[in-house]
Formats: sequence, structure tokens, C-alpha cells
Amino acid sequence: MTLASAWIVCADEAEATAIAEALVAERLAACCNILPPVSSVYRWDGKIERAREVPIIAKTDMDRADALIARVKELHSYDVPAIAIWPINAIPDDYARWIEENTGPDRIA
Repeated sequence: MTLASAWIVCADEAEATAIAEALVAERLAACCNILPPVSSVYRWDGKIERAREVPIIAKTDMDRADALIARVKELHSYDVPAIAIWPINAIPDDYARWIEENTGPDRIA
């Protein structure tokens, strides 16, 4: 199993909390860290936009990545939510086991 982190950017803290709680409850992520608001600058519809957004870092595994992305897209308020998944290259064995035990439908709660 390849463990992964997911970077998800939300419109506000309420949306970040709702998404994080759903991902953990549905075992798509073992843990979600909701970070302080960030200032984002991006191009949208041909204009430079600025916004305060709230990022999440979710710990999961690559086997859950597609399902996590699909679920975030269902719950998210943005037309094109920012979701990026990258593998975790180094992690303590006990933390890796904890992530593995807390993700996926085949695990015991």
C-alpha cells in the first residue's frame, strides 16, 4: 500500500470542516488537518482573482485517491476544486499502520 497526502483547498472553514469530517467518517482519509486561512491568487474566467481559502491536508492511501477526489468534488462548492494527491515517501512504521488501519472499507472500525 502506498500512503498519500491530499491537498484540498476550501472556500471557508465550515466547508473544510464538513469535507474533512466526511472523508474521515467514510474512511477515505485517516486524518485531516485543517490549516489556517491562506491568501490565494489565481486566474479565473480570464481575470486575476484573490481569495481567502482554507486548506486541508488529508492522510490516505493511493488506493483511496480516486474515491477521495470524487467525494470532495461532490461536497465542494467550487466548480473546479483544487485537489492534489502526492505519495508519502517516508513515514514512521507505526504512523503508516495507523493510516492503513483507518482507511478503506475493508478495515474494522
